[in-house]
Amino acid sequence: QVQLVESGGGLVQPGGSLRLSCAASRSIFSSSTMGWYRQAPGKQRELLAAVTPGGSTNYADSVKGRFTISKDNAKNTMYLQMNSLKPEDTAVYYCNARTIISSHWGQGTQVTVSS
Repeated sequence: QVQLVESGGGLVQPGGSLRLSCAASRSIFSSSTMGWYRQAPGKQRELLAAVTPGGSTNYADSVKGRFTISKDNAKNTMYLQMNSLKPEDTAVYYCNARTIISSHWGQGTQVTVSS
């Protein structure tokens, strides 16, 4: 079983930045596609960014150019650098670790963008 713990959420003004972290309980990055998702009230959970075991990344159009996904294999930690934040980025942010046979979720961290 893998445990994922997100941190770094909070309240930020429009145009500001936050960096989210996702710490894994054991080494999984070499075998898992890691992703960041978010879910706003009344909306479906959406995939924002993903990074493969080989390091390839992809982004949703809504965050491309503003968000950057990265990982530190030595620290078993994944990051999401979020810049130029907008009120519509307000949501609970989740990290996910996925293989062909499993999918693990963190508990989520709240991000609120408001003046």
